Order: sequence, then C-alpha cells, then structure tokens
Amino acid sequence: MAVAPLASAFTVVPNKSIQSVAKQQSSSTARPMFGDFFKNLTGGGGDAENNKNAGGGGFPNLMKKDTTPGESCTGERIAVVGATGYIGKAVVKEGVRRGYKTTAVLRDASKGEKEEKFKGAELKQFDVTDRDACLSGELFPKGSVDIVVSCLASRTGTKKDSYAIDYQATLNCAEAAKAAGARRFILLSAYCVKSAERKDPYALQFQYAKMELEGKLREMSDASFDHVAVRPTAFFKSVSGQLEVVDGGGPFVYFDLGEGKCATCNPISEPDLAAALIDQVADDAHKNGVWNLGGPDDGLSMKDQGVMIHGILKKEGEPKLLGVPIGLFDVIINGLQWVADTFNSEKFDDAAELGRIGKYYAVEDMLTTDPSEKYGRTSLKQHYEYIAENGQEYDPYTTVFGNEDAKKKFAEKKEMVEA
Repeated sequence: MAVAPLASAFTVVPNKSIQSVAKQQSSSTARPMFGDFFKNLTGGGGDAENNKNAGGGGFPNLMKKDTTPGESCTGERIAVVGATGYIGKAVVKEGVRRGYKTTAVLRDASKGEKEEKFKGAELKQFDVTDRDACLSGELFPKGSVDIVVSCLASRTGTKKDSYAIDYQATLNCAEAAKAAGARRFILLSAYCVKSAERKDPYALQFQYAKMELEGKLREMSDASFDHVAVRPTAFFKSVSGQLEVVDGGGPFVYFDLGEGKCATCNPISEPDLAAALIDQVADDAHKNGVWNLGGPDDGLSMKDQGVMIHGILKKEGEPKLLGVPIGLFDVIINGLQWVADTFNSEKFDDAAELGRIGKYYAVEDMLTTDPSEKYGRTSLKQHYEYIAENGQEYDPYTTVFGNEDAKKKFAEKKEMVEA
C-alpha cells in the first residue's frame, strides 16, 4: 500500500485508507489550522516560555499572511543547510515542489548530483563548520537569500559533536543568513530539548547544544530578522528498524519500565515534517517561538508498535515481544563512565553518552497531545504498511534497532516473491 507522498492539506484527503484511519482517531489528527486559529485568537497555545516574544493576547499572534498548510509559497529564495540528511533531502524536495527557488548546501556537491530529491534545486558546496568562510559572505552573499532552513544535526549526539554541529555550525549559518539580509531562520530542533530547559539530571549533551542555539537565535532576532524553532517528536525512520527483524522471525524488542510500561510516541513522517518546515516561510504563527510537533497519531507505545508490525506482516500466532529491563542501561552506562573518569578517556565518555541517549528514548515519551501540535496525514500504520511492501533504506544514524543485513535479506525475499 503506497503512503501518500505529500501532506498537502489539513483536511482528510479522499483516500479510503486515510479516511478509515481518520474515523478511528479524533479530529485532532487533522492539520491544526482551526486549533491554531482559536488558540492564537485568545493568545494561548504552544510553549508559553519560548513563545513569549511572539506576542500575546488578542490578535497579534494571528498569521500575517494568507497561508495554506502544505501549499503556500511566497516566491522567496530559500537555502537548506544540512541538506544531505534524512529530513534535509525532504525539505529541499518540498521547497522545489512548492515553487521556491531552492538551494541545497552540501559539504560535497558531487554526492548530490544524482540525488532524486535534489531535482530542480541549485547545489552549493560549502563547509558550514568553517566559521570564517561563513561570516565572510562566501556562504550567503549579500542579498542572495531570503529564508534559511537548518536541518543540521550531529551524527552521534556526543558532547564534542553536538557543540560542533548542533550549536556552532548552526550558529555560523544563522549569523551568515542575517548578514546576507535573510529575513527568517527556520531551525529543525528537537522535542526533547525540553529536558535541557527543565535541567533534568538525565538531559543530554545535544539537547543542551540545541537549547543554547535557540537562545542565540532569540538574541539575534529583531525587526528585520526572526526565527522559528520546530521541535519534532521523532521520525518514522527512527522507529522502523525492527520490521525486517520481525519479518525474519526475530522478536520485537522494547525496554520494560516496570509494571508493563514502556515509552509512547507519535512520530511524524518525512514529507509531513518537511511540509511543516516549509510552511514556516509564509506562516507567522510561530515567529520567534517554538513549535512542538508530532504526527497525526494519538500515540503508540513500543508494545503497540510491535503488535502492529506483527499484524501488518501477517505473522502467525501471538506477537513475539521481548521486554528488556531498563536497568540494563544503568549497568552499561555506569561501567563506561567509570572507565572514562578513571582513565580520562574521551572515547569511553562518548560511549557512556551514547548509552544515555539510548536510555533517554527508552524512558521518555516523545508525544504531543495538543491538537495544535499534531500535523500531517500519514499515520505510523500506513508507514509500516508501505515499508512492508516496498522496503526501506538502511540508515545507521536513524535506526535504533535492526541492521543492514536484515534489510538486505528482506529486500531479497521481496524480489523472490515478486519474481
């Protein structure tokens, strides 16, 4: 079953599968157009602390332009940094589809020449970690760009990597954008940054890096330059790694938090998130603020996802679910950190941080419940149905479980069936 490639309207489209999903869910699964309207009309909604500069009460927060989610185009020039990533590619594709003159900024432009999602976009080779080059006007010459969308993210999430990419490289791009005369900087942030804001004892290094970058953007914003920070819950790809493993007869693994509990999330699809980011070019509703964003689902626990995959793959018998005690993480993390502290080892310190990242997502719900913080029309079930039919690329940076070998075997099995 093919998943609709574009989230282009807030209403349910005339597609049987989508209609059936919509009937099972509340009206909050629709695009949040009216939810935002009434909340902004009264000055409510969103993250009060981070949206305090966006205006409050009465009408100031209403959209200042006529906009249509998934469709609006101002005709401006946009540049996407971090364009080679999972979401970055989708944002470039969406920008071109809308009619924007879109530039994809890549470290190595030759790698993007054959990328299907870059068709219609201009490719620019540039190293955004080179601060001097960014600020000299080489990245964005004066008057060359109106909007910059940043999809930059560290590959590992370790402290050094996070502050080099999530903070410094992104700041380089923001400062270069402002100097070039761009009017808005759209940041792909993360829902979990809230942990750094709360100063949770288990907050992660990359969360602090993104939080500090958001703070810099607030400082930089003025009458001629503003920003929007979009914080998605999770990506479909990050929760899809086990489908091939289950298809091969393996169990669906989840982390048991005790008393049968496990983490819950409402992830968002690649095209839906790309559409939401490009919407921010024309939409002023989240100007100088934060938009927490999840997909249209009401929220699915890891066990729910395991049962769903079992059904979609038409496996016989009861679903094989393997609950791993969450305490296992603590044993591993503490051991790695002891070695790091004892021998002053950056390598083991990074390994301990990776363990903390794994535990964080096993424990924390990545879930939005406010209708104004749900977006898109592709459900997680539809996504699983699509990859069960068509397969998916292996990406070690977004796949929590699963492996490349399992995906290859799954693809070979599909080819044999189709033959």
